Amino acid sequence: MRKMKSTFLGLVIAMSVGASLPRANPVAQPLHLSVDFDGQLSVMTYNVHGVPWPVGWGRPAQLTQIAETLRDLRSRGRNPHVVVLQEAFTEDAQAIGREAGYRYIVDGPSAELVSSERPTAADRLFASSGSWIKGEGLGKFVGSGLQILSDFPIVGVRRMAYPTYACAGYDCLANKGALLASLALPGEAEPIDIVTTHLNSRRSSGVADARSIYAYRLQVKFLTDFIRRAHDPQRALLVAGDFNVGRATPRRTDLLASVRTQWVQDGDIDDAYGEAVRIGLPLSSDARFSRSRARDWQFYTRGKSTDLELDGIDVPFGHDKYGGMLSDHVGYTATYRIFSRSRSASLNGAYILERRRKTSVRPDDIKSVPKPAHRYVGH
Repeated sequence: MRKMKSTFLGLVIAMSVGASLPRANPVAQPLHLSVDFDGQLSVMTYNVHGVPWPVGWGRPAQLTQIAETLRDLRSRGRNPHVVVLQEAFTEDAQAIGREAGYRYIVDGPSAELVSSERPTAADRLFASSGSWIKGEGLGKFVGSGLQILSDFPIVGVRRMAYPTYACAGYDCLANKGALLASLALPGEAEPIDIVTTHLNSRRSSGVADARSIYAYRLQVKFLTDFIRRAHDPQRALLVAGDFNVGRATPRRTDLLASVRTQWVQDGDIDDAYGEAVRIGLPLSSDARFSRSRARDWQFYTRGKSTDLELDGIDVPFGHDKYGGMLSDHVGYTATYRIFSRSRSASLNGAYILERRRKTSVRPDDIKSVPKPAHRYVGH
């Protein structure tokens, strides 16, 4: 018990001071190259594991390498237009966008943002049974760890923190929530809404499944309410982040039920990996591995004036030749073609119909694929 307490207190102290730690080897001058929009939008989601020591080891150097890799991609005109980050808790993690040359950067909920949602009697009972040894009831030591980086102007921002009672275990130390940014794309009549979030973990939370799933369901509910309140249905919507589904059936069931019945009015919403398999797009071994873990998702749906169609998936951040990674998650980019709904009968509309005719199978759940030979533990 004493060892557990010491480990936990060390974690609390590290998280409370981690954001002020000095950055390692910052890039001197990030590139600011002009970006043309040709009707395709690339969006990367990446949990960068930007946690302070001793929770994470060697993170400053690896976070700097992530920024340098994005910077190099930019110099070659290959960087994703939009990046949504999770676990960007430290200064090194929060500097990725600036050092990689993104002009527009917005942060998610800070540690101080408080939800006004009132708990039910069941919620109060749930919160009262929390354990401070597991990080519950101690307050928020860091913010949400969410960021959205963009090459295109951000014309609107909405934030939401999950209520203090809607968390379980060590996840309670961070003020998790959701971030929405509205992006103005050149030549498009309407902005596109992009949302990112990071839902409560399962095993890494340090508590029993029954406790973590209660918090998970609350967060899915509040995320759904946020999307319905903050998103303009006139616009296309893309929701990307670390949803921590994994192989837990109750999590998959609860999340997908909300996605398909409440996030959009007509139920027409896809996930990038699932759609890639459905229409026969190639997936690399890292992409297949990421899909099998079922943590990092990109959901997307059309707006009343704009349609999105998946065009491909690339993995800028996967395993190197030695099996190592810069984070405990794969960072993958999905590229979407943007169509005006008013041109649905044109060549673009014909293109969409042809893509959708490739198969009539629409898998509801993620199917398992073989993992790479090496192993690592994700959060």
